[in-house]
Amino acid sequence: MMQQEKTDIKSMNLTELTAWVEALGEKKFRAKQIYEWLHKKQASSFEEMTNLPKSLIEKLREQCVLVSLKKEAVQISKLDGTRKYLFALSDGNVIESVLMRYKHGNSVCISSQVGCRMGCRFCASTLDGLVRGLAPSEMLDQIYQIGKDIGERISNVVVMGTGEPMDNFENLLKFIELLTDENGLNISQRNLTVSTCGIVPKMRELAEKKLAITLALSLHASNQKKRKELMPVANRYEIGEVVEACRYYFAQTGRRVTFEYSLVAGVNDTAEDARELAALIHGMNCHVNLIPVNPIKERNYRQPDAHAVLAFKNKLEKYGINVTIRREMGRDIDGACGQLRKRYMADAGE
Repeated sequence: MMQQEKTDIKSMNLTELTAWVEALGEKKFRAKQIYEWLHKKQASSFEEMTNLPKSLIEKLREQCVLVSLKKEAVQISKLDGTRKYLFALSDGNVIESVLMRYKHGNSVCISSQVGCRMGCRFCASTLDGLVRGLAPSEMLDQIYQIGKDIGERISNVVVMGTGEPMDNFENLLKFIELLTDENGLNISQRNLTVSTCGIVPKMRELAEKKLAITLALSLHASNQKKRKELMPVANRYEIGEVVEACRYYFAQTGRRVTFEYSLVAGVNDTAEDARELAALIHGMNCHVNLIPVNPIKERNYRQPDAHAVLAFKNKLEKYGINVTIRREMGRDIDGACGQLRKRYMADAGE
């Protein structure tokens, strides 16, 4: 007889949990108690739920899995207090998350998948391909564990770690619902940013949900030819189509779109690139985030010097584009996506 798969209790919203608890023959109010233990008190075991009867705890243990990530490693930057976490999942996979401390509060960058299949040339996360998408509970628990670790509130969340969120769409939506639920952490949708490399149909679907989250597009090139060289996803969705989806997102939500642009020396950092980029996104309510690329030893990309970065920024401003240079956080601790996990897997002899 096949063992029935256990219920991932932390991935259920309150309505689903209530129906599930009632189906167990329990009183409705128990669902609210359990939900509070999961999302407010962030219990890591059913035994901690002290106001539940023993019989119910027994049922929970038999029928449910309570996702609680194990902290495998933490690197703390001596430069700015950025913390990079490596968490172990119950199936032996590992994922990375980053805590960045800003004046306006604590921001956590989470992973949405184990590995990634998008193949962007300048990213270490994708070198070993995609293993699987993360459950909503596994996305949430990265934030819960980091909040517990530092004993402070997390106010901002960025889904910009390993993985392509739009490639794990249903789980992403459920994660957003749970994260922003007033019965849980209650983080405002406005304090949540989701990054994509440009899966157009999902971007449009997200726009139609009319959420108040910020959409960030990894653009990284000013024309289709260069984008194809850097990002294989461009073979499926043409650059104009992707930018059009961003315009649609703004039209549906009224939320300004962010364009992430990794500057690679001699590849996409010329004056001509700046001119083309400005023409591409002209007249749009948007913001460009310039990121001097993190060198990865597996590829031969170099970071432009500070002068070239500034010249690119000035060019864009001259064309009337709203632009900032991303402050580098945790540069001394494998700051870029996928680097810590990659090293861990190499050490484990995988």
